[in-house]
Order: sequence, then C-alpha cells, then structure tokens
Amino acid sequence: MKNGATRREFLGSMAALTVFPLEHERPDLILHNGNIWTVNAAEPRAQAVAVSRGRFLAVGSNRDVLNLAGAGAQKIDLAGKTVLPGFIDAHSHPSQAGRLHLRMVDCDLRSIAAIQAALRERAAKTPAGEWVLGFKYDDTKTEEGRALTITDLDAAVPDHPVNIQHRGGHTAYANSLAFRKAGIDEKTPDPPGGQISHDPATGKLSGRVAESANDYFEKVIPLKFTRENCREGVKLISKMLARTGITSATEAQGTPEDLRAYQDAHEAGELLYRAYCFINYHYLDAMIEAGVRTGLGDEWVRVGAVKMVCDGSISERTARLSVPYEGRPNDFGILVMTEEEMYAVGRKAHLAGWQIGTHSNGDVGIDQTLRVYERLQRESPRHDPRFRLEHCTVASDDLIGRIKALGAIPTPFSTYVYYHGEKMRYYGAERLNHMFALRSFIDAGIRPTQASDYPPGPFEPMMALQSEVTRTDMKGNLWGPKQRISIEEAIRVGTLHGAYASYEENIKGSIEAGKVADLVVLGRDPLRESPSTLITIPIERTMAGGRWTFEA
Repeated sequence: MKNGATRREFLGSMAALTVFPLEHERPDLILHNGNIWTVNAAEPRAQAVAVSRGRFLAVGSNRDVLNLAGAGAQKIDLAGKTVLPGFIDAHSHPSQAGRLHLRMVDCDLRSIAAIQAALRERAAKTPAGEWVLGFKYDDTKTEEGRALTITDLDAAVPDHPVNIQHRGGHTAYANSLAFRKAGIDEKTPDPPGGQISHDPATGKLSGRVAESANDYFEKVIPLKFTRENCREGVKLISKMLARTGITSATEAQGTPEDLRAYQDAHEAGELLYRAYCFINYHYLDAMIEAGVRTGLGDEWVRVGAVKMVCDGSISERTARLSVPYEGRPNDFGILVMTEEEMYAVGRKAHLAGWQIGTHSNGDVGIDQTLRVYERLQRESPRHDPRFRLEHCTVASDDLIGRIKALGAIPTPFSTYVYYHGEKMRYYGAERLNHMFALRSFIDAGIRPTQASDYPPGPFEPMMALQSEVTRTDMKGNLWGPKQRISIEEAIRVGTLHGAYASYEENIKGSIEAGKVADLVVLGRDPLRESPSTLITIPIERTMAGGRWTFEA
C-alpha cells in the first residue's frame, strides 16, 4: 500500500482518546470514519474528532468519540476521506491582493497581445486621463518570449497613463504618459535601491522600473480605497483561500488599514481565515506610540511582526546574490536597505517587544539580515524573539548554521519551483541545490514554513506540496533535487511550522484536543498518491473554527 498503512498499523498508531478538559462539555459536531492525519507526534492518526464551540473537544477512534455525542450533536460520516489540519500560508499578501482584484486588470495572461486587449477593454471604460492599472503580469510566461515594453503599452493605451505591476511585486511596466506624470525621463538617475531600465541599443526608457524606483509612480497614482473597499477585498480573498484549504495566512506587508479591514470583515462574519498581520516598518513609530506590538489581538486577527525589506525578488531576478545571475555576469541584484538602516529600525522594534520579519532573498541579503539580528540579540538579548527571514531563498551551509544558532524562522516560497520553473535557469544547477532549502533547514533542526507570497506565487497548498516533494516544474523539469522532502514533512511544514512562526503552535497547526477546529477534507490521500499528481487532489471541505468555510 503505497505510502499508506494497513488497518492494523493505522489503529496501532492511534493513542487513547484525548479529550479537552471542559466540564459538562458536549460536542456540537462529530466527524467520524475518517483517515485523519493529525500532525500531532503523540497521536499521529485518528478516525474521528469532536468539535465544540469552535475547538477540537476530542480526537480518537470512532467508538470513543461517538460515545461523547449528546442528543443535539451533528454527525458527519467522512466515508474514509483524508483529513489534515488546515493549511497555513505563512507569507502572502491577501488583503492587498483582494483589493487589487477589485480594482485592477488581472494580467496573468499568456501573450502580450492578450494583455494589450485587456488593457484596451479597461481603458474604454475609464474616463479620459485616468490611470489604467494592472497586476500579476509575468514577463517569462508570455508566448512572445520577451518583456513588455513602453512601445507595447503606448500602442495599447496611448491616452491614459498605464502602470502594470509584475507578479513578483518588485518591478512595474509603464507607458510614456505614465512616465511623464511620474516625472521620469531618459536622464533621470536611478534612485538609491532602485533602477530605471533603458533600452541598451537606444538608451531610451524601456518601460520597466524596479524596487524603489516604483516610488515615483506610487506618489502620483491616485489609488485610494475606502474602508468598505478594504473590507470587500478581505471578503473576496477569503473565499479564494478557503477553496484551497487555507485556514490561516500572514499578511506580510500590512498596514493599519489592513488590520482594520480584517477586524471589519471578522465582525461582519466575512473573514474565513485567521490573519497574522505584519506591519510595514514605516508605521512602527505610530504603533509603538499607541502601545501596539506583536501578539495583540485574538485567534482570528492578530498583530504580527514589523516588516523590513533587505533585497529584491527571485521571480524578477533582482535578489542580491554573491555570484551573478547565469548569463548576466555583471548583475548581482539589488539591496533595498543598508545594514545601518535595517539596524536602526530593527533595534527600535526589538526593544519594543516586536517580532521582526525581513524580506531577504539572496545569500547577500540573508547575510546582511542575519548580521542585524545577531547584533540585536548580542546587544539586547530577548527570550525567543523568533526572528523571521521572509523568503530566505539562497541559503548556504554557513547561513543555515547561523539561522539555527539564532532560532530564526525561514519562510521559503512554497510553489515557486513548480510554477516559476522557467525562471530557475537564471540561478544555475549548483545554486538551485541551495534554494528553497527545505531539506537543509529540516535536517538542521530549523522549522521552515510554507509561504506562497501571493500574488507573486500561487497559494494553492496542493501545488506547494507537489513542488516541495518533487522539485519539478509543471513541465517535469527538475530543479535542485537535493532539497526534496517527504510528503509527511511537507504537510508539517504547511501546518504546525506555520503556527510556530506566529507564536501560535499551542492553539493551531495540528488536530489536537483543545486547539482551534481548523481542518481540510481532501478527495484523496496524499500519502497514497504519486508525488507527481498531488496538485490534482481536490479540496472537498475546509473548516475554520468549527465552521465550514468551503464545501465543494
């Protein structure tokens, strides 16, 4: 039985019934006759769970759990279906993405011609002179085999300023009118930590800007969202995540407005996942002044880490590397913040009791971030700061040793190998065996998470599992085989490790009596599935807090 267990082995792996000690408590709901993978080392398998007031009341065998049922308990026969803890996306941008889905053109299309057509359609509905905005554009996924240019965008929409965000979130593409409104011409110098690209043949603007050069556009684009818009965005993305089995997500570049949107959506009964809301470092002083720090909130909406950005993007090839990109001998990527800038912000946050999460992709970026964290802990030791390395993509053995010594948490991209395979060639075969380094992290005793970074990466957990287990892309190409992990390890990374990253391992991340009742029911058992077809396993139901948030 491939990756499976006999009935005798299954029953033998179940511990005695565990019940949360609540006096006179009776279950509201019992799920029985299931193949339940608890991710609880003390009781790895179970047949049934009882739920009461949004928490797991009991976990065990069919007989023991059904014996707890009172007259009013609902009973659902799972007919042998596989149940896992709800998935935790430890780094994404759901609130922001929800707003963008409401307002922008989704440019996740497979040709420049199709993108031009979508922009023309939006421009036809947009008052003259107003901006036409897009997101989720990916320069390596269009059939033309080249990036968008200023000429492409001028031809599509000449009379409106156009700005299209790359899916990775670190670069953007604009037309001539947009550059004029932003005050950029061919002589404008690159800003610190940014880049304005030029056509190498003519020296003219290419249409692309990277990193801090995006600030020119952000200052002139009147992209305003009302409080109602923000709540609607959370409502929209909630439904999208629930369909894939996600029950918790980290808002990795949050603002006070995001925090309020989560609270508004929760109060309206529209928030279908638990939000751990990072706060961008620009808001740190105001948060400290208000007495806010990491951990404030409840099991549904909680303040997360303060967020800094050290370097660039993997999918857009701007991450800061010690060895240049393949085929680009003078391109090492971009550092966005200096070490001293990071230290100044980090020290303020560290002394105020904040967790710190820093975007650090390339090995140079990771090294700089670790130096800041090491200095903070050396100068002002704190118990269990759980420093986070957001993405932590290109990780050498030396860097991994330092991460372990600090007790820091890497949050590598979970779907990138599968979805962004065509970009992997820019890193080379040797470096790929040190990228998205789940095998190395786990072997070192580090607890990495699953993290989609959506919109940059797809958020579907079953894609993440396949990507992590096989290290193959959607065409079957193998990238960095030394970092493959087992399906059991991948499930733990996507559940309990994600809870640990937000200081919540005692309340979620596994199916245990007393924890919040977050789970997902799958159409097939991933431990009996070919690793190459994990992505095809359907999500049949998602539960968060004892409530079905999705039912197929």
